[in-house]
Amino acid sequence: YAAMRQRHGRRFSIVSLFTVFGLQGLLTAVISLPLQVGITGTNDLSLISYLGVALWLIGLTFESVGDYQMARFKADVSNRGSVMNQGLWRYTRHPNYFGDFLVWWGFFLVAAEPSSWWWTIVGPLLMSFLLIRVSGVALLESSLRKRIDGYEQYVRDTSAFFPLPPKQGI
Repeated sequence: YAAMRQRHGRRFSIVSLFTVFGLQGLLTAVISLPLQVGITGTNDLSLISYLGVALWLIGLTFESVGDYQMARFKADVSNRGSVMNQGLWRYTRHPNYFGDFLVWWGFFLVAAEPSSWWWTIVGPLLMSFLLIRVSGVALLESSLRKRIDGYEQYVRDTSAFFPLPPKQGI
């Protein structure tokens, strides 16, 4: 925000209204489409709904465990500048983003009703795109490559997003 304020000067307020807050509002409206439809649904829960709840729960657990593991890793000062490659981080470089991905697809499945769900798929598709290609993995990876010793090897050995066994024995 500081760079944006400096670049736009007195126009910062109006520019940030549209480029930051307006964009966030639009993204929130689109990404949350399954929730908006699901909250108005009156159908009984189906097998797909229960699958969505399970996916949501797995995603929330994955995200929470990944965040907890990283917080513990960062709390140990001897780990500064090192790669976190233990626990869930051994199988994916971004377990928290993968968990978030599952949460949004879980919401979509819970909201799925035969007559009205199909068009809300744009929500989890957009969120998936943002997590993988824009604001999640891609943005973070560019800075981590510069700051963390051994990160290039970690990139070669570990899946970027979807949890997979390591390519080499980490």
